[in-house]
Amino acid sequence: MTAAFSIARAKRIYLSDARVLPAQTAAALPAADRDGLATVDIVIEEGKIAAIGPGLAASLGDAPRLALAGRIALPLFVDAHTHIDKGHIWPRAPNPKGDFDSALAAVADDRARNWSAADVARRMEFSLRSAYAHGTVALRSHIDSVGAQTRVSWPVFAEARERWRGRIALQASPLYAIDFACDPQHMADVEAMVSAHGSMILGAATFMSPDLREGLAILFALAEKRGWDLDFHVDESADMQARSLRVIAEMALERRFGGKILVGHCCSLALQGEDEARRTIDLAARAGLSVVSLPMCNLYLMDRHAGRTPRWRGVTALQELKRAGVNVMIASDNTRDPFYAYGDLDMMEVWREGVRVLHLDFPHAGWASAVFDAPAKTLGLDAGQIRVGAAADLILTGARNFTELFARPQGDRVVLRGGRPQADAPPAYGELDDLEGLRP
Repeated sequence: MTAAFSIARAKRIYLSDARVLPAQTAAALPAADRDGLATVDIVIEEGKIAAIGPGLAASLGDAPRLALAGRIALPLFVDAHTHIDKGHIWPRAPNPKGDFDSALAAVADDRARNWSAADVARRMEFSLRSAYAHGTVALRSHIDSVGAQTRVSWPVFAEARERWRGRIALQASPLYAIDFACDPQHMADVEAMVSAHGSMILGAATFMSPDLREGLAILFALAEKRGWDLDFHVDESADMQARSLRVIAEMALERRFGGKILVGHCCSLALQGEDEARRTIDLAARAGLSVVSLPMCNLYLMDRHAGRTPRWRGVTALQELKRAGVNVMIASDNTRDPFYAYGDLDMMEVWREGVRVLHLDFPHAGWASAVFDAPAKTLGLDAGQIRVGAAADLILTGARNFTELFARPQGDRVVLRGGRPQADAPPAYGELDDLEGLRP
Protein backbone atom coordinates (compact mmCIF):
# COMPACT_ATOMS: atom_id res chain seq x y z
CA MET A 1 0.00 0.00 0.00
CA THR A 2 3.06 2.28 -0.10
CA ALA A 3 1.87 3.63 -3.47
CA ALA A 4 -0.70 5.63 -1.53
CA PHE A 5 2.01 8.01 -0.39
CA SER A 6 3.11 8.80 -3.97
CA ILE A 7 -0.24 10.50 -4.65
CA ALA A 8 -0.39 12.39 -1.38
CA ARG A 9 -0.11 15.83 -2.99
CA ALA A 10 -2.43 15.28 -5.96
CA LYS A 11 -5.60 17.39 -6.05
CA ARG A 12 -7.49 14.64 -7.84
CA ILE A 13 -7.02 10.98 -6.97
CA TYR A 14 -8.59 7.85 -8.39
CA LEU A 15 -8.90 4.68 -6.33
CA SER A 16 -9.71 1.80 -8.63
CA ASP A 17 -11.37 -1.52 -7.81
CA ALA A 18 -12.02 -0.92 -4.12
CA ARG A 19 -14.26 -3.34 -2.28
CA VAL A 20 -16.70 -1.44 -0.05
CA LEU A 21 -19.53 -2.20 2.35
CA PRO A 22 -22.84 -1.33 0.62
CA ALA A 23 -24.64 -0.39 3.85
CA GLN A 24 -21.78 1.96 4.78
CA THR A 25 -21.47 3.49 1.31
CA ALA A 26 -24.12 6.04 0.33
CA ALA A 27 -24.15 5.41 -3.43
CA ALA A 28 -25.73 3.24 -6.08
CA LEU A 29 -23.51 0.18 -6.15
CA PRO A 30 -23.15 -2.94 -8.28
CA ALA A 31 -24.28 -6.28 -6.90
CA ALA A 32 -22.41 -7.43 -3.82
CA ASP A 33 -20.17 -10.48 -3.90
CA ARG A 34 -20.56 -13.49 -1.61
CA ASP A 35 -18.84 -11.57 1.20
CA GLY A 36 -21.39 -8.76 0.88
CA LEU A 37 -18.84 -6.37 -0.65
CA ALA A 38 -19.26 -4.32 -3.82
CA THR A 39 -16.40 -3.35 -6.16
CA VAL A 40 -16.28 0.32 -7.11
CA ASP A 41 -13.98 3.14 -8.12
CA ILE A 42 -13.66 6.18 -5.84
CA VAL A 43 -12.74 9.65 -7.09
CA ILE A 44 -11.26 12.12 -4.59
CA GLU A 45 -11.04 15.83 -5.42
CA GLU A 46 -9.66 18.53 -3.13
CA GLY A 47 -9.85 16.17 -0.16
CA LYS A 48 -13.48 15.17 -0.69
CA ILE A 49 -15.16 12.20 -2.31
CA ALA A 50 -16.35 13.36 -5.73
CA ALA A 51 -17.76 10.12 -7.12
CA ILE A 52 -18.32 6.48 -6.21
CA GLY A 53 -19.27 3.81 -8.70
CA PRO A 54 -18.10 1.17 -11.15
CA GLY A 55 -16.11 1.99 -14.29
CA LEU A 56 -15.21 5.61 -13.62
CA ALA A 57 -11.76 5.39 -15.25
CA ALA A 58 -12.82 6.64 -18.68
CA SER A 59 -13.83 10.06 -17.38
CA LEU A 60 -10.70 10.73 -15.34
CA GLY A 61 -8.03 11.36 -17.94
CA ASP A 62 -4.54 11.26 -16.45
CA ALA A 63 -5.56 11.66 -12.79
CA PRO A 64 -3.18 9.82 -10.45
CA ARG A 65 -4.57 6.49 -9.47
CA LEU A 66 -4.06 3.87 -6.83
CA ALA A 67 -5.03 0.37 -7.94
CA LEU A 68 -6.58 -1.33 -4.92
CA ALA A 69 -7.07 -4.53 -6.90
CA GLY A 70 -10.08 -5.62 -4.89
CA ARG A 71 -8.77 -4.63 -1.48
CA ILE A 72 -11.29 -3.46 1.12
CA ALA A 73 -11.77 0.28 1.74
CA LEU A 74 -13.59 1.21 4.94
CA PRO A 75 -14.96 4.36 6.58
CA LEU A 76 -13.18 5.64 9.68
CA PHE A 77 -14.24 4.07 12.96
CA VAL A 78 -16.59 5.44 15.63
CA ASP A 79 -15.71 4.31 19.19
CA ALA A 80 -18.76 4.84 21.40
CA HIS A 81 -17.49 3.71 24.82
CA THR A 82 -14.00 4.41 26.18
CA HIS A 83 -12.26 5.61 29.36
CA ILE A 84 -9.44 7.88 28.27
CA ASP A 85 -9.18 9.48 31.72
CA LYS A 86 -8.02 6.22 33.33
CA GLY A 87 -6.07 4.69 30.44
CA HIS A 88 -2.43 3.61 30.77
CA ILE A 89 -2.19 3.43 34.56
CA TRP A 90 -1.59 -0.34 34.73
CA PRO A 91 2.19 -0.13 35.38
CA ARG A 92 1.60 1.91 38.53
CA ALA A 93 -1.83 0.43 39.45
CA PRO A 94 -1.82 -3.22 38.37
CA ASN A 95 -4.65 -5.64 39.04
CA PRO A 96 -3.02 -9.08 39.01
CA LYS A 97 -6.27 -10.68 40.21
CA GLY A 98 -7.94 -9.44 37.04
CA ASP A 99 -11.38 -9.22 38.61
CA PHE A 100 -13.91 -6.39 38.76
CA ASP A 101 -13.78 -5.58 42.48
CA SER A 102 -9.97 -5.44 42.47
CA ALA A 103 -10.11 -3.13 39.45
CA LEU A 104 -12.46 -0.75 41.26
CA ALA A 105 -10.17 -0.64 44.27
CA ALA A 106 -6.99 -0.14 42.22
CA VAL A 107 -8.49 2.72 40.19
CA ALA A 108 -9.88 4.44 43.30
CA ASP A 109 -6.49 4.30 44.98
CA ASP A 110 -4.61 5.55 41.92
CA ARG A 111 -7.15 8.32 41.32
CA ALA A 112 -6.73 9.58 44.88
CA ARG A 113 -2.93 9.57 44.67
CA ASN A 114 -2.10 10.51 41.09
CA TRP A 115 -4.87 12.05 39.00
CA SER A 116 -3.72 15.64 38.77
CA ALA A 117 -4.76 17.70 35.76
CA ALA A 118 -1.31 17.22 34.22
CA ASP A 119 -1.40 13.45 34.72
CA VAL A 120 -4.89 13.07 33.23
CA ALA A 121 -4.06 15.39 30.31
CA ARG A 122 -0.97 13.44 29.27
CA ARG A 123 -2.70 10.08 29.42
CA MET A 124 -5.70 11.41 27.48
CA GLU A 125 -3.41 12.80 24.80
CA PHE A 126 -1.56 9.49 24.53
CA SER A 127 -4.87 7.66 24.14
CA LEU A 128 -6.16 10.03 21.47
CA ARG A 129 -2.94 9.82 19.48
CA SER A 130 -3.34 6.04 19.50
CA ALA A 131 -6.98 6.16 18.39
CA TYR A 132 -6.16 8.66 15.65
CA ALA A 133 -3.28 6.57 14.30
CA HIS A 134 -5.55 3.52 14.06
CA GLY A 135 -8.28 5.33 12.12
CA THR A 136 -10.89 6.56 14.61
CA VAL A 137 -12.86 9.70 13.73
CA ALA A 138 -15.16 9.96 16.76
CA LEU A 139 -14.96 8.79 20.35
CA ARG A 140 -17.03 9.02 23.53
CA SER A 141 -15.28 8.71 26.87
CA HIS A 142 -16.70 8.20 30.34
CA ILE A 143 -15.13 10.57 32.86
CA ASP A 144 -14.82 9.46 36.48
CA SER A 145 -16.85 12.16 38.29
CA VAL A 146 -16.60 11.59 42.02
CA GLY A 147 -15.65 14.19 44.61
CA ALA A 148 -12.83 16.60 43.77
CA GLN A 149 -11.88 14.63 40.66
CA THR A 150 -14.96 15.94 38.87
CA ARG A 151 -13.54 19.47 38.79
CA VAL A 152 -10.09 18.23 37.79
CA SER A 153 -10.92 15.96 34.84
CA TRP A 154 -13.71 17.85 33.06
CA PRO A 155 -11.67 20.95 32.17
CA VAL A 156 -8.87 18.67 30.97
CA PHE A 157 -11.30 16.81 28.72
CA ALA A 158 -12.75 20.05 27.36
CA GLU A 159 -9.26 21.26 26.45
CA ALA A 160 -8.53 17.96 24.69
CA ARG A 161 -11.80 18.18 22.76
CA GLU A 162 -10.85 21.62 21.42
CA ARG A 163 -7.29 20.57 20.66
CA TRP A 164 -8.55 17.56 18.66
CA ARG A 165 -11.43 19.33 16.92
CA GLY A 166 -11.42 18.47 13.22
CA ARG A 167 -9.44 15.27 13.82
CA ILE A 168 -11.48 13.27 16.35
CA ALA A 169 -14.96 14.35 17.44
CA LEU A 170 -14.96 13.91 21.23
CA GLN A 171 -17.88 13.44 23.59
CA ALA A 172 -17.96 12.70 27.32
CA SER A 173 -20.34 11.28 29.89
CA PRO A 174 -19.88 11.47 33.69
CA LEU A 175 -19.35 8.19 35.52
CA TYR A 176 -20.17 7.33 39.13
CA ALA A 177 -22.25 4.71 40.94
CA ILE A 178 -26.00 5.27 40.67
CA ASP A 179 -26.20 5.83 44.45
CA PHE A 180 -24.35 9.14 44.01
CA ALA A 181 -27.24 10.47 41.92
CA CYS A 182 -29.24 10.74 45.17
CA ASP A 183 -26.69 13.18 46.61
CA PRO A 184 -27.78 16.75 45.74
CA GLN A 185 -24.28 18.21 46.13
CA HIS A 186 -22.78 15.55 43.89
CA MET A 187 -25.38 16.15 41.20
CA ALA A 188 -24.92 19.91 41.43
CA ASP A 189 -21.19 19.43 40.79
CA VAL A 190 -21.83 17.04 37.89
CA GLU A 191 -24.44 19.28 36.30
CA ALA A 192 -22.14 22.28 36.59
CA MET A 193 -19.19 20.48 35.00
CA VAL A 194 -21.20 18.86 32.20
CA SER A 195 -22.87 22.17 31.38
CA ALA A 196 -19.77 24.35 31.67
CA HIS A 197 -17.67 22.11 29.46
CA GLY A 198 -20.08 21.64 26.60
CA SER A 199 -21.28 18.09 27.10
CA MET A 200 -24.93 17.13 26.75
CA ILE A 201 -24.85 13.67 28.32
CA LEU A 202 -25.56 12.29 31.79
CA GLY A 203 -24.81 8.82 33.04
CA ALA A 204 -24.01 6.47 35.89
CA ALA A 205 -23.08 2.87 36.60
CA THR A 206 -26.31 1.04 37.42
CA PHE A 207 -26.86 -2.12 39.45
CA MET A 208 -29.61 -3.45 41.70
CA SER A 209 -29.14 -0.87 44.43
CA PRO A 210 -31.98 0.15 46.78
CA ASP A 211 -31.43 3.63 45.32
CA LEU A 212 -31.64 2.50 41.70
CA ARG A 213 -35.10 3.84 40.82
CA GLU A 214 -34.63 7.07 42.77
CA GLY A 215 -31.24 7.68 41.19
CA LEU A 216 -32.53 6.96 37.70
CA ALA A 217 -35.54 9.22 38.22
CA ILE A 218 -33.20 12.08 39.19
CA LEU A 219 -31.03 11.55 36.11
CA PHE A 220 -33.99 11.23 33.76
CA ALA A 221 -35.55 14.39 35.19
CA LEU A 222 -32.34 16.38 34.84
CA ALA A 223 -31.77 15.10 31.30
CA GLU A 224 -35.34 16.08 30.39
CA LYS A 225 -34.90 19.54 31.92
CA ARG A 226 -31.62 20.14 30.09
CA GLY A 227 -32.42 18.35 26.84
CA TRP A 228 -29.49 15.99 27.39
CA ASP A 229 -28.94 12.35 26.43
CA LEU A 230 -28.21 9.46 28.80
CA ASP A 231 -25.38 6.92 28.80
CA PHE A 232 -25.29 4.16 31.42
CA HIS A 233 -22.95 1.37 32.48
CA VAL A 234 -25.46 -1.42 33.07
CA ASP A 235 -25.34 -4.76 34.89
CA GLU A 236 -21.63 -5.39 34.39
CA SER A 237 -22.02 -8.53 36.45
CA ALA A 238 -22.42 -12.30 36.32
CA ASP A 239 -25.33 -12.02 38.76
CA MET A 240 -28.47 -13.21 36.98
CA GLN A 241 -30.52 -11.01 39.33
CA ALA A 242 -28.81 -7.88 37.99
CA ARG A 243 -31.68 -6.42 35.95
CA SER A 244 -31.23 -2.68 35.94
CA LEU A 245 -31.43 -2.77 32.13
CA ARG A 246 -35.09 -3.63 32.47
CA VAL A 247 -35.64 -0.81 34.98
CA ILE A 248 -34.01 1.72 32.62
CA ALA A 249 -36.17 0.58 29.70
CA GLU A 250 -39.33 0.71 31.81
CA MET A 251 -38.53 4.21 33.04
CA ALA A 252 -37.77 5.44 29.53
CA LEU A 253 -41.16 4.15 28.38
CA GLU A 254 -43.02 5.50 31.40
CA ARG A 255 -41.53 8.96 30.98
CA ARG A 256 -41.64 8.90 27.17
CA PHE A 257 -38.06 10.09 27.26
CA GLY A 258 -37.20 11.91 24.04
CA GLY A 259 -33.43 11.83 24.14
CA LYS A 260 -30.99 9.11 23.17
CA ILE A 261 -30.12 6.41 25.70
CA LEU A 262 -26.99 4.29 25.29
CA VAL A 263 -26.51 1.36 27.65
CA GLY A 264 -23.18 -0.45 27.91
CA HIS A 265 -22.12 -3.92 29.04
CA CYS A 266 -25.50 -5.51 30.04
CA CYS A 267 -23.51 -8.68 30.80
CA SER A 268 -26.03 -10.39 33.08
CA LEU A 269 -28.66 -10.39 30.31
CA ALA A 270 -26.78 -13.23 28.60
CA LEU A 271 -27.11 -15.43 31.70
CA GLN A 272 -30.82 -14.97 32.31
CA GLY A 273 -33.47 -17.44 31.24
CA GLU A 274 -34.82 -17.18 27.70
CA ASP A 275 -38.22 -15.81 28.72
CA GLU A 276 -36.78 -13.25 31.13
CA ALA A 277 -34.18 -12.09 28.61
CA ARG A 278 -36.79 -11.88 25.85
CA ARG A 279 -39.03 -9.65 27.96
CA THR A 280 -36.14 -7.30 28.75
CA ILE A 281 -34.98 -7.21 25.13
CA ASP A 282 -38.50 -6.37 23.99
CA LEU A 283 -38.65 -3.50 26.49
CA ALA A 284 -35.24 -2.23 25.34
CA ALA A 285 -36.42 -2.24 21.73
CA ARG A 286 -39.69 -0.48 22.56
CA ALA A 287 -37.83 2.14 24.61
CA GLY A 288 -35.45 2.87 21.73
CA LEU A 289 -32.32 2.03 23.70
CA SER A 290 -29.00 1.53 21.95
CA VAL A 291 -26.67 -1.15 23.35
CA VAL A 292 -22.89 -1.21 23.21
CA SER A 293 -21.05 -4.44 24.03
CA LEU A 294 -17.40 -4.32 25.10
CA PRO A 295 -16.11 -7.70 23.96
CA MET A 296 -12.46 -7.45 24.93
CA CYS A 297 -12.82 -5.97 28.41
CA ASN A 298 -15.78 -8.12 29.43
CA LEU A 299 -14.18 -11.29 28.11
CA TYR A 300 -11.23 -10.35 30.33
CA LEU A 301 -13.15 -9.41 33.50
CA MET A 302 -16.23 -11.57 33.69
CA ASP A 303 -16.25 -15.05 35.25
CA ARG A 304 -12.66 -14.70 36.40
CA HIS A 305 -11.71 -16.93 39.33
CA ALA A 306 -8.15 -17.83 40.26
CA GLY A 307 -7.20 -21.26 38.96
CA ARG A 308 -10.55 -21.82 37.23
CA THR A 309 -11.24 -21.66 33.50
CA PRO A 310 -14.03 -19.19 32.68
CA ARG A 311 -17.33 -20.75 31.66
CA TRP A 312 -18.81 -17.88 29.62
CA ARG A 313 -17.62 -15.02 27.46
CA GLY A 314 -18.89 -12.12 29.54
CA VAL A 315 -20.64 -10.31 26.70
CA THR A 316 -24.32 -9.44 26.34
CA ALA A 317 -27.00 -11.01 24.11
CA LEU A 318 -26.08 -8.83 21.14
CA GLN A 319 -27.47 -11.17 18.47
CA GLU A 320 -30.90 -11.25 20.13
CA LEU A 321 -30.92 -7.51 20.71
CA LYS A 322 -30.16 -6.77 17.08
CA ARG A 323 -32.80 -9.25 15.91
CA ALA A 324 -35.35 -7.37 18.06
CA GLY A 325 -34.50 -4.11 16.29
CA VAL A 326 -32.17 -2.60 18.90
CA ASN A 327 -29.35 -0.41 17.59
CA VAL A 328 -26.25 -2.36 18.65
CA MET A 329 -22.53 -1.70 18.49
CA ILE A 330 -19.17 -2.70 19.99
CA ALA A 331 -16.44 -0.46 21.38
CA SER A 332 -13.00 -0.36 23.00
CA ASP A 333 -13.78 0.29 26.68
CA ASN A 334 -10.69 0.38 28.93
CA THR A 335 -7.06 0.38 27.82
CA ARG A 336 -4.09 -0.66 29.96
CA ASP A 337 -5.74 0.01 33.27
CA PRO A 338 -6.92 -2.25 36.13
CA PHE A 339 -10.13 -3.13 34.26
CA TYR A 340 -8.28 -4.32 31.14
CA ALA A 341 -4.53 -4.82 30.97
CA TYR A 342 -4.37 -4.57 27.17
CA GLY A 343 -5.96 -2.63 24.31
CA ASP A 344 -4.88 0.40 22.28
CA LEU A 345 -8.13 2.10 21.19
CA ASP A 346 -7.76 0.27 17.90
CA MET A 347 -11.26 -0.35 16.58
CA MET A 348 -9.90 -2.76 13.99
CA GLU A 349 -8.80 -4.94 16.89
CA VAL A 350 -12.17 -4.48 18.59
CA TRP A 351 -14.01 -5.50 15.41
CA ARG A 352 -11.67 -8.43 14.80
CA GLU A 353 -12.04 -9.75 18.33
CA GLY A 354 -15.76 -8.97 18.40
CA VAL A 355 -16.23 -11.25 15.41
CA ARG A 356 -14.63 -14.09 17.37
CA VAL A 357 -16.18 -13.45 20.78
CA LEU A 358 -19.72 -12.54 19.69
CA HIS A 359 -19.84 -14.44 16.37
CA LEU A 360 -20.39 -11.26 14.36
CA ASP A 361 -20.06 -13.11 11.09
CA PHE A 362 -21.98 -14.93 8.36
CA PRO A 363 -22.77 -12.36 7.20
CA HIS A 364 -19.76 -10.28 8.23
CA ALA A 365 -21.03 -7.30 6.25
CA GLY A 366 -24.29 -7.34 8.16
CA TRP A 367 -22.42 -6.66 11.40
CA ALA A 368 -20.08 -3.96 10.10
CA SER A 369 -22.50 -1.26 11.22
CA ALA A 370 -21.48 -2.11 14.81
CA VAL A 371 -18.22 -0.14 14.39
CA PHE A 372 -19.32 2.46 11.86
CA ASP A 373 -22.78 3.95 11.39
CA ALA A 374 -24.58 2.39 14.38
CA PRO A 375 -22.36 4.19 16.93
CA ALA A 376 -22.37 7.31 14.75
CA LYS A 377 -26.18 7.35 14.91
CA THR A 378 -26.15 7.03 18.69
CA LEU A 379 -23.56 9.79 19.06
CA GLY A 380 -25.58 12.01 16.70
CA LEU A 381 -22.73 12.30 14.20
CA ASP A 382 -22.49 12.27 10.43
CA ALA A 383 -19.80 9.58 10.33
CA GLY A 384 -19.30 5.88 9.68
CA GLN A 385 -20.08 6.08 5.96
CA ILE A 386 -18.34 6.67 2.65
CA ARG A 387 -20.39 9.23 0.73
CA VAL A 388 -20.07 11.74 -2.10
CA GLY A 389 -19.46 15.26 -0.83
CA ALA A 390 -17.96 14.13 2.47
CA ALA A 391 -14.31 14.31 3.44
CA ALA A 392 -12.27 11.52 1.88
CA ASP A 393 -11.67 9.80 5.22
CA LEU A 394 -10.95 6.16 4.46
CA ILE A 395 -9.07 3.14 5.74
CA LEU A 396 -7.36 1.23 2.94
CA THR A 397 -6.62 -2.33 3.96
CA GLY A 398 -4.52 -5.08 2.42
CA ALA A 399 -7.41 -7.55 2.65
CA ARG A 400 -9.67 -8.63 -0.22
CA ASN A 401 -12.29 -10.46 1.83
CA PHE A 402 -13.32 -10.85 5.45
CA THR A 403 -11.21 -13.89 6.24
CA GLU A 404 -8.16 -11.91 5.16
CA LEU A 405 -9.36 -8.81 7.01
CA PHE A 406 -9.71 -10.62 10.34
CA ALA A 407 -6.88 -13.14 9.96
CA ARG A 408 -4.28 -10.40 10.50
CA PRO A 409 -4.24 -7.21 12.60
CA GLN A 410 -4.09 -5.00 9.45
CA GLY A 411 -1.07 -3.22 10.84
CA ASP A 412 -0.22 -2.09 7.30
CA ARG A 413 -3.53 -0.24 6.82
CA VAL A 414 -3.35 3.23 5.26
CA VAL A 415 -5.58 5.84 6.86
CA LEU A 416 -6.66 8.66 4.56
CA ARG A 417 -7.92 11.88 6.09
CA GLY A 418 -9.08 14.47 3.61
CA GLY A 419 -7.69 12.25 0.88
CA ARG A 420 -4.16 12.36 2.29
CA PRO A 421 -2.37 9.42 3.89
CA GLN A 422 -1.65 10.19 7.52
CA ALA A 423 1.84 9.50 8.75
CA ASP A 424 0.92 9.37 12.44
CA ALA A 425 2.01 6.21 14.22
CA PRO A 426 0.84 5.15 17.68
CA PRO A 427 2.96 6.85 20.36
CA ALA A 428 5.70 4.93 22.14
CA TYR A 429 4.84 3.70 25.62
CA GLY A 430 8.14 5.11 26.87
CA GLU A 431 6.61 8.58 26.65
CA LEU A 432 4.61 7.78 29.79
CA ASP A 433 7.45 6.23 31.79
CA ASP A 434 7.71 9.13 34.22
CA LEU A 435 3.98 8.93 34.96
CA GLU A 436 4.09 5.18 35.43
CA GLY A 437 6.95 5.14 37.88
CA LEU A 438 9.32 3.45 35.44
CA ARG A 439 11.92 6.23 35.57
CA PRO A 440 12.51 9.37 37.67
